Amino acid sequence: MDRTQAILDQHLESSAAGVLDAFRRYGYLAADLDPMGRLLPETEPLGQLSAHAPDSETAVARRWYCGSIGIEFMHIIDPARRRFLAERMEREPETPDRRRLLELLVRGETFEQVIQQRYLGSKRFSIEGVTSLLPLLDGLLETAAELAAEQAVLAMPHRGRLSVMANTIGRPAAELFAGFEDVDPKSILGSGDVKYHMGATGEHKAKNGRTLRLHLVSNPSHLEAVDSVAMGRARAKLDRIGDPTGKKVLGIVMHGDAAFAGQGVVAETLNMTELEAYRVGGTIQVVVNNLIGFTTEPKNFQSSRFATDIAKRLPIPIFHVNAEDPEAVARVARMACEYRYAFASDVVIDLIGYRRHGHSEVDDPTITQPLLYKRIAAFAPTWKNYARQLAGTIGLPEIDPEGAEGMAAAYRAELYEAQRQAEELEKKPTLRTMPPYWSAFSGGPYKPEYEVPTAVSAERLGALAEGLTRAPEGFHVHEKIKKLLEQRLEMGRGARPIDYGMAEALAFASLVTAGVPVRLSGQDCRRGTFNQRHSVLIDIENGREHLPLQHLEPGQARFEVYDSLLSEAAVLGFEYGYSRDYPEALVMWEAQFGDFANGAQIILDQFVTAGEDKWGLLSGLVMLLPHGYEGQGPEHSSARIERYLQLAAEDNIQVCQPSTGGQYFHLLRRQALRRWRKPLVVFTPKSMLRHKDSASNLADLNLGGFQNVVPDRLIENARRILLCSGKIGHELLRERERRGDTQTAVVFMDQLYPFPSRELEAIFAAHPEARDIVWVQEEPANMGALSFVLPRIERLLRRPIRSVKRSASGSPATGSATAHTLEQKTLVTMAFGIG
Repeated sequence: MDRTQAILDQHLESSAAGVLDAFRRYGYLAADLDPMGRLLPETEPLGQLSAHAPDSETAVARRWYCGSIGIEFMHIIDPARRRFLAERMEREPETPDRRRLLELLVRGETFEQVIQQRYLGSKRFSIEGVTSLLPLLDGLLETAAELAAEQAVLAMPHRGRLSVMANTIGRPAAELFAGFEDVDPKSILGSGDVKYHMGATGEHKAKNGRTLRLHLVSNPSHLEAVDSVAMGRARAKLDRIGDPTGKKVLGIVMHGDAAFAGQGVVAETLNMTELEAYRVGGTIQVVVNNLIGFTTEPKNFQSSRFATDIAKRLPIPIFHVNAEDPEAVARVARMACEYRYAFASDVVIDLIGYRRHGHSEVDDPTITQPLLYKRIAAFAPTWKNYARQLAGTIGLPEIDPEGAEGMAAAYRAELYEAQRQAEELEKKPTLRTMPPYWSAFSGGPYKPEYEVPTAVSAERLGALAEGLTRAPEGFHVHEKIKKLLEQRLEMGRGARPIDYGMAEALAFASLVTAGVPVRLSGQDCRRGTFNQRHSVLIDIENGREHLPLQHLEPGQARFEVYDSLLSEAAVLGFEYGYSRDYPEALVMWEAQFGDFANGAQIILDQFVTAGEDKWGLLSGLVMLLPHGYEGQGPEHSSARIERYLQLAAEDNIQVCQPSTGGQYFHLLRRQALRRWRKPLVVFTPKSMLRHKDSASNLADLNLGGFQNVVPDRLIENARRILLCSGKIGHELLRERERRGDTQTAVVFMDQLYPFPSRELEAIFAAHPEARDIVWVQEEPANMGALSFVLPRIERLLRRPIRSVKRSASGSPATGSATAHTLEQKTLVTMAFGIG
């Protein structure tokens, strides 16, 4: 408080300008923001002004900064941005379309009341108490339409979602009531989602004649997980139409107050706002704040006065507004949207109201907040309060409480008719229209007809290698990188085996020159965690950057590679969202180490692996997860293969571990070129990135394609078959060579899911004398692919098989390099030790 007092003393010594400045800085603390009186005004920072300044000066400043709107903006360093906001706060508000405001409030609450009457006891997560969200969204969309927007991407939790679908997105009420009627349940056995998680598309017809296409993003109960997904979708839409400014696509992300204050992905997503890789021209962040989280009060879920204080880490404005003042809400919507468009900045709107019912309508909130809910029970709905306020307003003679009741009655009749229509529906309605760019792609079960050629001629690969290894004239390349480029040129010409890094570069090059955009982000992925990629050349004299993959041929598709912020959840969510609106592109996220993906488990569980089953939404996202036991300790060994296989069902994802650079080349091209759109999880190597055993000849890239199972071409009619995936297979091959063994075949399963039954059956048929069939893995018995592949292999063979693995363990690997070497030697010896 000493620092605050010192600042205040400084203001008190100044003239009227100083008084105004003090209100600009602290007025939000004394604003009338909470209709239930829980958030009491804090007047201390401004209290002494009345004794040192004329009443006329403080009265005007209080009217501007201590009414139904409080704004935090003096922490913004840029004076032009502060001036922009001050000018709008200190002018007389424009008169809003009051009839429109009242209509939206009436429709919002009447919609909720009809559901309550007709579907008593059903969860709906009512908007009542913060119904001003509808005028807020309306104001944002109207202003955006004036400022060149063509689309809007909206994300929100479940509270108020159904009302937003009906009154903002514009879905017919009968479609929404069908969710309560549970129409056609047999069509979604084992799939689908609850009605307040579903996404929807629609249109907003603005007063200026412009139509905005609206996309409400599907979202699970992990409320904030959708934040970066929505941003990724907005970025993809902007990239599609070639708008780097962000003006044509507006992102609006809604939050609950408890989640905004408590979920770490919020901070991660906010941090994306000014980063080149994730910039969308600013997102409107709306906290739908009822000052309660389920049954928890703010004193138990936030350590500061406002749930929005987490956003003060950024130089962005934070508007607080009383949800019971619809005209103030409409004014904030315009100011916030204008600021976003003026400065391409995020804006936070803290819409403070209350929650009329419990967390869901089956809860009784009087058990945990009895006094609060006595006040709420006696408090009239927002539309009734506003109608009384408008009574007798010049220009609106017919708008009074009776007129508003008539408006509510008319809408109620519409809803009753919609409910009757919903009862007669025989097919579950679809709440969205897919964009036309998805028409060429398919989901569902895998079909062989989806396969496409992925080989590239030697001549073409040589030409691509020339471009990949060429730097601009006068560009000073690091000596080590110069040597690498020389070696890669030899690889492209067939004079040297092609390692993983070059195989990947050739795959990317072959795609972008064929018109397929490529996007990759992840921690340190431009160079590559393991010094393997070097997609960006840096001039050692002046720091200038050159991306060879962006300069291969005229008219090529875009190549983007970004070092991400130190985040897994938000970044993976963003890339998933991007893949949702750019299906033609190869979109990839790379974990620094594979196990780091566990920081994004919610995105994996709720979106990547379940999005198609729950919401019918496809994605071709690629996850690159470095994996391999090399004595680097528990956190840098396992990408947790078992987790992805546990999530695999109904051909929802692909899980692969390419054994060579050539296999990786074909896998990436297959993912981009075939029309079957499924997420792809790739377990990539570490030490094997440059190892000769995993390198490929040029012929491996210009012949054939990706092999789900790689047979052993050196051994015929083996007595023993060692089945494996990844690095351990190369170790088995080296051990076989050391032993001079001619009776053991080593077979790589490069695709673990969808499970390659047909290919394995061909392997077993090729070795009819094999009696010792062994699954070998370097992971412990409770990890890796063992529990997934073993029963499936045994079903194919109709008999048990042997397995070699580390003992079950609570930790993925030892922290001792020496112990690791001993364990690995034992594994390899055991694989050959019987039979």
